[in-house]
Amino acid sequence: METTISTYIKVDTVKQAVEQLQLHEQAIVVAGGTDVYVNKQQGNTEAELFIDISQLKSLQTVSIHEQKVEIGSLVTLEKIITHKELSLIFPALKEAARAVATPVIRKTATIGGNILCENRCSYYNQSEWWREAVGYCLKCNGDICIATGGKKNCFSKFVSDTAPVLIALGAHVTVADKNGERKISLENLYTGDGVNPLAISRQTLLLSIEIPITGSRVVFKKLRPRKSLDFTSLSTAVSLDRENNLRIVIGGVDPRPVIAEGNLNTDDAAMLLTAACKKPRVVENDYYPRAYRKEMIHVFIQQSFEELGI
Repeated sequence: METTISTYIKVDTVKQAVEQLQLHEQAIVVAGGTDVYVNKQQGNTEAELFIDISQLKSLQTVSIHEQKVEIGSLVTLEKIITHKELSLIFPALKEAARAVATPVIRKTATIGGNILCENRCSYYNQSEWWREAVGYCLKCNGDICIATGGKKNCFSKFVSDTAPVLIALGAHVTVADKNGERKISLENLYTGDGVNPLAISRQTLLLSIEIPITGSRVVFKKLRPRKSLDFTSLSTAVSLDRENNLRIVIGGVDPRPVIAEGNLNTDDAAMLLTAACKKPRVVENDYYPRAYRKEMIHVFIQQSFEELGI
């Protein structure tokens, strides 16, 4: 895989960004760039044009209303962590944001970038010469999933830390493309296809995240070798609202967030836990062994139930 030289431009408005995306099919939007530029250096990202949207002030605000919170896609993770009112309303979101990378990276990395973070795999996120030596996988135009030996499906893992919490809270995102703006449920942003994990095209711009204020309590947990820097090997977010609606969201063990839900007035919590543990398609593509990660799914959810008083 040859690495091409990319052009770099800055835009001043959302309209300009969308227009440039339509003109360049292989363009990539950057703001913090904490993942994009690393992937570019490793040869995992090809782009004819980088569109820098970091100057778009309209996407850098947090607006708190009576029944919802709107967060611009360019709000940094550091701002999520230090925003006092937001932290009071959604403490689990603050915890998830603080679980991302390191303090220095969080000052630049955006919540939009974390939501759109490219799926990862221990056989894919390597240098170009390493991937060539071991053999190209499905995610880098090869003909086999090295983790499973299969030739049809890529199981690169979904690794966003903030998305599981946002999905547990029922968040929606607003995106813009040549047809205008539209709102979609955050969980529907992900396809489950490890090669093409996002349900929006590269010509689409993420504008904002909308979270309803429902009084839900959420417990977030993350498994990784170190408590800073490392991408997730397993993330869970378990929410319980005032009507006893329970939602379990699991990341880091499947190409998309895995969701199990029910109502504790009619559904048995133990059965919901068992159902959630069976859903993830865990493969050997991580620092931790597959069996351990599967076991920790049960442990994390059970601990979350206990913290929620279930």
